[in-house]
Amino acid sequence: MKASEADILIVPGYTNSGPGHWQTRWQARLSSARRVEQAAWSKPVRDDWVERMIEHVEAATRPVVVVAHSLGVATVIHAVPHVGGKIAGAFLVAPPDVANPAIRPKHLMTFGPYPRDPLPFPSLVVASRNDPFGTYEHADDIAAAWGSLIVDAGEAGHINAESGHGPWPEGTMVFAQFLSRLKP
Repeated sequence: MKASEADILIVPGYTNSGPGHWQTRWQARLSSARRVEQAAWSKPVRDDWVERMIEHVEAATRPVVVVAHSLGVATVIHAVPHVGGKIAGAFLVAPPDVANPAIRPKHLMTFGPYPRDPLPFPSLVVASRNDPFGTYEHADDIAAAWGSLIVDAGEAGHINAESGHGPWPEGTMVFAQFLSRLKP
């Protein structure tokens, strides 16, 4: 599949993805990409975030490819029972451990635990070995439950602008390869 053949949904996490974040940069470069906007980026409410995700998927006119980061991953996974059949693929980056009581801020736990049902579409999880919001072992475990491929990003922090992943060219290459394997 080519990017122009899909509705690419950018699904940021907690506090949104700022101007230097790779999601924002990708959105600017991909003409078929649009962001799932949330009403309250710094006070996320799971039901509200999932509902916005569902609305965006239902409004799509082409196959949907999701590009989610952090709490956006949890949003996508909780929306799957409602719209999974309309999603052609999901690129899931830095999934936080939303069932971990040590996670901060605490209200992120309202997005946990993750459903563990296999996803009804191809998916790829990119995880770091030193993500402060979730261990690689946790990401590997949920990726296996979802039937997702996992990519080990090494010691990449939370894979955001703060960890030096503004442009994230390696991610662009992995996403392009993932997209090319999806069926239109």
